[in-house]
Amino acid sequence: MRKQDLKALEIFLNKKVDEYHQPFFIQDDPISIPHRFNKLQDIEMAGFFAALFAWGNRKTIIQKTSELMQLMDNAPHDFCVHHHEKDLKRFLTFAHRTFNPTDLLYCIAFFRHHYQQHPSLETAFTAGLQPEHETVEQALNYFYHYFFSLEEVPERTRKHIAAPFKHSACKRLNMYLRWMVRPADGGVDFGVWKNIQTHQLVIPLDVHVTRVARSFNLIQRNANDWATAVELTRFLKQLHPTDPVRYDYALFALGVLEKF
Repeated sequence: MRKQDLKALEIFLNKKVDEYHQPFFIQDDPISIPHRFNKLQDIEMAGFFAALFAWGNRKTIIQKTSELMQLMDNAPHDFCVHHHEKDLKRFLTFAHRTFNPTDLLYCIAFFRHHYQQHPSLETAFTAGLQPEHETVEQALNYFYHYFFSLEEVPERTRKHIAAPFKHSACKRLNMYLRWMVRPADGGVDFGVWKNIQTHQLVIPLDVHVTRVARSFNLIQRNANDWATAVELTRFLKQLHPTDPVRYDYALFALGVLEKF
């Protein structure tokens, strides 16, 4: 891309970031769920489920995640750590698309296991990350193996957690990391995790972001996989080397809200 074209694109995308990186963005987005909480662990858990459920209609995603939070007494961390076996019966009819009670009960078991040993979910990712790593690839691969390290893992549940080694674009987990890592200065993301750097984040690559990126010739690969997510992120680093994922606001809004 020519220098003048790159500069024009930078100006345009920065304008869109400024337009949509605003508190009003929260209301109709799944990030609204963790914004209901103040406790770190509740933000982490509510955000995780909101991101995990984030495929399909955004209103349905918010509705189903809200339903789950209510089943957890709107205190997900306390529930997962201190629940009794009989308390789990309430989840036996919960489902969202292909996510069913078997998957949910394993998630609850994982969170109980993790939070009994760690004060934050951040360590579930950062144990696989080094400062010199270009992206969160190793962190996501580590998280996958750690998440499924409990005994008697339901094989069906594995499909709900993506990983780069499986060539997935990891859209939902990359979105979750954006929420937790990017600074809260725009009032949307949380900035509660400090050991993952913003320049290591990878763009959440969904069909809308991909379509807009291809229309601007920001990516050349045909597949919508991890390598393409990294390709797009590297391009965006030309515009903002320390925080390329800020352009998720621009690309997503152009694709979903403006029907670009």
